[in-house]
Amino acid sequence: MSTVENQTLTVGSASAKPGEIARGHIAAGTLAGGLRVDIPVVVINGAKPGRVFWVNGAIHGDEPEGPRACQLAMGRIDPAQLTGAVVLVPVVNPMAFSAAERGNPLDTFTYDMNRIYPGKPDGYFSERIAHAHWSAMKDVADIEISIHSGGSHSYLDKAIFVDERPESVELAKAMGPGWGCIMSNFTKTGSPMAALNGSGKTGITVELGGRSATSPDRFRWVAEELAASILNICYHYEMLPGEAAYPDPCYKGVQEALLAPASGIYLPVEGVDFLTMMKKGDPIARIVDVFGDEVGALEAPADGMFFGLRAFPNVQMGDWCCFFCKVEGTRD
Repeated sequence: MSTVENQTLTVGSASAKPGEIARGHIAAGTLAGGLRVDIPVVVINGAKPGRVFWVNGAIHGDEPEGPRACQLAMGRIDPAQLTGAVVLVPVVNPMAFSAAERGNPLDTFTYDMNRIYPGKPDGYFSERIAHAHWSAMKDVADIEISIHSGGSHSYLDKAIFVDERPESVELAKAMGPGWGCIMSNFTKTGSPMAALNGSGKTGITVELGGRSATSPDRFRWVAEELAASILNICYHYEMLPGEAAYPDPCYKGVQEALLAPASGIYLPVEGVDFLTMMKKGDPIARIVDVFGDEVGALEAPADGMFFGLRAFPNVQMGDWCCFFCKVEGTRD
């Protein structure tokens, strides 16, 4: 475990004694105009020693669901009742978040931080920000979740990626009810999940939200669901008093991206829904041209379910349309 009895936990400039909450920043560099780039961090250090649970949000800047979930969780975790510690990083990529873009618009070559993590101390600017975050996390976190969504291009329903180690699957199930779409991802580099798993710790990637769910009520629902999962993980690992709940059913599968076979207007088939089992060949969507004539269609490539759909109806041939989970079975 990363915490010991009566030990102050420090991440960046945030330093919390047992039973305290501290806010601060991880220094990540300076811009040409003299502005500092800092990664915000919250340390909730429990009154009792135990594991450190680390939550990452907004490594993609057009995904505000993670930051809001961290804000809600921070107000609901009482350090006096906490065993171990919770570290919340609402915005991993402050440059991208400030621009409301997927990546840092000032960094062309390493635009997507979730492809170049853990970065390099002497690399491109986004690589240096990633490395600052990794340097702060790698020796502190025991378990970690990276919160993602469909961002500006799509909506993704509750879905999780794991490396299939038992401890990884356990953490995924601890996300709670509705999180039964658990897919395999064995990528060794590029993301906080991969970097942490490569160091012998446990990280997962979770998806919920996106452009189609930014109305006030829907965005509030997404953030509440994610915050509830953060608390449920704390209950599961006995970090907080409370009873954990789990997904039922719980599936094992792999992701497949479905691309547009033609250009036009993308129209999901009436009645199809997220995270609902389909048979191979079942219709998902059709594409019509500007006159309304059907020019293409998408079907389920296997038995399984879709968990992501594009936000914009207008689509070009080869554009991403749908994320599909090819179900391989259920999990105990």
